[in-house]
Amino acid sequence: MNNKKIHTCNTISEFHKMCSLPKPEHPLVSLVDYGLVEYQTDENEISWVQQFYSIGLKRDIQGKFRYGQQQYDFDEGVIAFVAPGQLVHIAVEKPEIKPSGWILLIHPDFIWNTSLAKNIKKYDFFGYAVSEALFVSEKEEDILTDLIRNIQREYHSNIDNFSQSIIVSQIELLLNYCERFYQRQFITRKKNNHQILERLETILDKYFNSDDLTNKGLPTAQYIAALLNVSPNYLGSLLKVLTGQTTQQHIHNKLIEKAKEKLSTTDLSVSEIAYELGFKHPQSFSKVFKTKTNLSPLEFRGSFN
Repeated sequence: MNNKKIHTCNTISEFHKMCSLPKPEHPLVSLVDYGLVEYQTDENEISWVQQFYSIGLKRDIQGKFRYGQQQYDFDEGVIAFVAPGQLVHIAVEKPEIKPSGWILLIHPDFIWNTSLAKNIKKYDFFGYAVSEALFVSEKEEDILTDLIRNIQREYHSNIDNFSQSIIVSQIELLLNYCERFYQRQFITRKKNNHQILERLETILDKYFNSDDLTNKGLPTAQYIAALLNVSPNYLGSLLKVLTGQTTQQHIHNKLIEKAKEKLSTTDLSVSEIAYELGFKHPQSFSKVFKTKTNLSPLEFRGSFN
């Protein structure tokens, strides 16, 4: 992929041109029929960096659909979210059944000086570009498609002083529904999510039982997420829904488990245990331990005597 050309799409018009589509009716917001997209390339793949937001629903993906580091075989619609500055890579294939769906393109200038300009950063799924798509049921897809049609109708109408605020409100409602559906996905995709939790425990056990803890200190959320092939935001959201804890809290709980094991089964001093657990200063270890257990390390050890 390093030798492949990476296209740059600074404007929505440039994206339309790359996809062999007519010029957009509005320069800053556009709804694209996914079935009409034909990427201008002779290669079997295409990559680009875009400077606008896109929300795309794809249907009729035959076989397993690869999105980032994972494969899925869902029949429902698949929605992907891309933020400005992200790299997009697509395998261009000639399927037996032509894919369908839509792509909503939103340039940051369109939402400038609106509440959405600030709030759009709170939607974590724009950071899932390389890890987890959103799968929607037929009912959920209908809700989103109705909102998409409202947006299209509005920018097809004569532009007036209310047009921008109405479209922005519809986009924000669309994103809020997507947020709801993502939370549903965390719960309903139990098998996949529990496999991630199992792998998380395996990774942490291996890390905490090796010299990595002493040499490198506590693993970061970014480090763990990279090993799991998910984004830090996705891992944090998943753990919050399934366990009520953040990734950092999960790591700290594993640390306390290891500390309790050493305090109760070894004669190591608190300073030696602190060093083995990656702390440079025993006081820092004692503070974390007491915060989590309401006991100092020595008080915890004394409870076994």
